[in-house]
Parts: sequence; C-alpha cells; structure tokens
Amino acid sequence: MRVIPQPGVQSKIFKDISKLSFDYVPEKLVHRERQMEKLWMLFRPVLESGASQTAFLIGSVGTGKTALSKRFCLDLVRAAQERKRAIDFIVVNCRQRNTETSVLLRLVSHFDEGYPDRGFSSAEMLSSLRKHLEKRRLHLIIVLDEADVLLKKGAGDLIYHLSRFDEEKVGGRASISLVLISQKYVLDMLDQASLSTFRRANAITFDKYACEELKDIIDGRVELAFYPSIVRDESVELMADISADWGDARFAIELLERSGMLAEEEGVSSVMPEHVRAAKALTYSVVTESRIEGLDAQRRLVLLAIARTMKDQAYVTTGEVEKSYCVAAEEFGERPRGHTQFWAYIQDISNEGLIETKVSSDSTGGRTTYISLPDIPAKVLRQKLEEMLEGR
Repeated sequence: MRVIPQPGVQSKIFKDISKLSFDYVPEKLVHRERQMEKLWMLFRPVLESGASQTAFLIGSVGTGKTALSKRFCLDLVRAAQERKRAIDFIVVNCRQRNTETSVLLRLVSHFDEGYPDRGFSSAEMLSSLRKHLEKRRLHLIIVLDEADVLLKKGAGDLIYHLSRFDEEKVGGRASISLVLISQKYVLDMLDQASLSTFRRANAITFDKYACEELKDIIDGRVELAFYPSIVRDESVELMADISADWGDARFAIELLERSGMLAEEEGVSSVMPEHVRAAKALTYSVVTESRIEGLDAQRRLVLLAIARTMKDQAYVTTGEVEKSYCVAAEEFGERPRGHTQFWAYIQDISNEGLIETKVSSDSTGGRTTYISLPDIPAKVLRQKLEEMLEGR
C-alpha cells in the first residue's frame, strides 16, 4: 500500500514519490539503448513515409519492455508532431482485457468514450475504428502488452485483422502498426497469415538486468524521487544486490519505495540498509504476485500444493507435494497430470525463481528432491494462489 501524504504535511524523505510509480515513464531508459535503437530503426518508415510496421518485444518480468514501448511511442508522437504528421498510440494490457471484444472496445473507446460496451460485433468495432482513423488521417500504434494471454484465449483472428488492417487499401498511408509484448515467444502461436507480417527479425530481446545496471536504475529514481543525501549509497548497493537475483527493475523500484516509506514511518532522515532488509520482506509478495500471474492453472496448482505442504517446515519432498497437487487439482476442477509432467512443472517453477530445490541421498543410496520457498511465507503464497484459482 502506498503512503498517502496528509494535507499540509511535507515529506522529509520524498521529493516526488510519483517517480516511483510503475506508470511513470523516464525520459531515458538506461541500459536499454540497444533495444530502443532497433525499435527506431524498425519504425522509421512509419515516421518518414507512413508505412505500417510490426515488432515483438520479449523478456521476463521487470526487464523494461512496457516502459520502453511507452517511451518510444511518446517520442515517436513528438517526432511526428514536429513533422506535422498525426501519430497516436494505445497500450492495451491483455491480462486485463483478454478477449478480442474487450481489446477492440478499448481501441474504439479511445476515440469515442461513449461507445457502448456491448451490442456490437468485432467486425462492427473494426469498422468504427477505421472510420475514426480515416476521419483524423491518423496512424495508430497499437501495443498489446502480455499478448500471450490474448493468444491463449484464441484471439489470433484479432492479430490477423489488425496486422492486415490496410490490406484492401490501394495507395495512401497505412493506418495501423502493431507491437506485441510478451514474456514468452509467441510468434509460433500466430497463424501463417499473421506471422507473415511479424518478421522474426523484428523480435527484440530484453535480458534480465545485471547488478550494476540495477544500481544505475535505482540511482536514477533516487535522484528523481528523494531529497538529496536521503538514500545511503550502501542502501542502494544492497537493493541492487537483492534485485539482481531476479534481474527485475520493478522489484528494485518497489524495494526503493518501501524502504523510503519505512524510513518515513520511523521519522528518520536516512534510508538505511536495515530499512531495505525490512522492505524486502514486504515487497517480495508483491513481486511474487506478478510472477505467478504468468503461470497457467496447472503450474499454479503445483505451487499451491507446495505452499500447502510447506506450512511451518523449511523443506518438503516432491512426493509430499505431488499428493497435495492431486487433491488441489480435483478441488479446482482440473485433471491432475502424470508424474513426468508434474516433475516438468516443478522445474519450470524453479526456473522462475519461485522455489528452490536440492537433492539429497539417504542411507539406502536413494535420492530425494527437497523443495523450499526462499523468501515468501507459505501462508501468504497459499492465500494468493487460492484467490487467483477461485477467480479464474
């Protein structure tokens, strides 16, 4: 929960806490220069000749994909205005709008806030969108964030229609360009007709941030959000070290904000390493939520089984977890998968950094795999997963 400044009370810690919001887009994204340059290279024809373009941004949580897409679109619109050309953009979160209808409604309502939220077919909404773009002589950049969620819901036709939006137009400028953002490689999920417009060479990869890169990101936000000399250098280094385990800038920024909140609650004038350590315990569950949102139902059930089996123990065996998984699957109306697939799920969840595994030999020479939860309490994880599975 964010600290809400009381009327008339001046913070002694935060100069501008809004600069720590995930919605804030910095003027420059450090350590993403290469990705930005490639995106500009791909979209230069859009600016110079009104051609359409597609791009695909891929990388794990917190690697700057969404922020870079917003920064790029803002800069592209500014460059277009200087050339007296009309370009606009819309970012659609496909986790929140995960159907073809809801995405199209978001696009049309961008131009017509009073557009009815039901009663129109996809074809009718596409026609309405076309009329708005033609009326304004506008080129629209559509950014579909978390596009894999949309594709899993069977909305491939929407990608096709948007990527081929100007196919029947003879001459003139194109109306739409499309950017897909995903944690997973989704081009293979497209049909051949759509894939032909998404050239594989147009994929831009975002690697996890290294420790020194995270330190630079944190330093930049400290300068924007805090008064001078509030955040100690050793605190910034500790935040970067902690965040480097995941290479996640979102985690680093959340950690910075909560550390500052804790210092303010104590009434002290410096953000110390102890505040960072305390903030980590509060922050990880938030970051974990964003990570488990990316898991499908089966992997969530395996993780739920781990949390339920763990209770107050430090480690549980895969055998114990598999029994709990079968019970949980039936409870939530899913068919439990076999042992081989269950083991693959364990490996996937471990690769996401949500659990840790270790193998030990027993007195008979057998080998047992033990599972632990490194940072988040089992009770917190269990409650969050049960809420997600019940609300599907």
